[in-house]
Amino acid sequence: MGDGDATPTTSSEDRPFFGKPFMWLLFALLLLVVPLVGYMLQSDMVWDQVHPAINAILNGTSTVFLIAGFIAIKRRRIGFHKQCMVAAFTTSALFLASYLTRFAISGTHRYPGDGIDKIVYLVILFSHMALAAAVVPMILRSLYLAWRGRNQAHRKIARITWPVWFYVSITGVIVYLMLYPIAGAVYGT
Repeated sequence: MGDGDATPTTSSEDRPFFGKPFMWLLFALLLLVVPLVGYMLQSDMVWDQVHPAINAILNGTSTVFLIAGFIAIKRRRIGFHKQCMVAAFTTSALFLASYLTRFAISGTHRYPGDGIDKIVYLVILFSHMALAAAVVPMILRSLYLAWRGRNQAHRKIARITWPVWFYVSITGVIVYLMLYPIAGAVYGT
């Protein structure tokens, strides 16, 4: 607080829990995810069904953090933005590790349909896969530039990175929904 300041400045570390938006977001996500995973583990779902669902939850969580981070930066809430983007990166990295583990254990899972729905599924899947491979170095570069305080360069690449990352994250959930619950209901797999 300066000599002429009438109000003290408070960092997010000094604020109580209710004044920390990132903690509320994390709390809300945990309130949604923990019971969902608990239900899946207690139900008759086998690990081959639970593991892809957990991957979709990680992708969905990353999507939520990406949206919150986008809103935060538009409102100039830099600290909240940083927290959200690091959380989006963390959940995306956890997804990637989990997905690669699942792929190594059980291989690919083919879409059971043959109609227009399979074409839609494959278009979404292949665009998801190609952009997922392309966005990883973009994400790493964006985070590096932000970490080094090179804000102008960070903003320039983030304008490209964020929409691609968002698309990859949201289409990951769509691919899961199409391959597992929807195809299971339609084709009885």
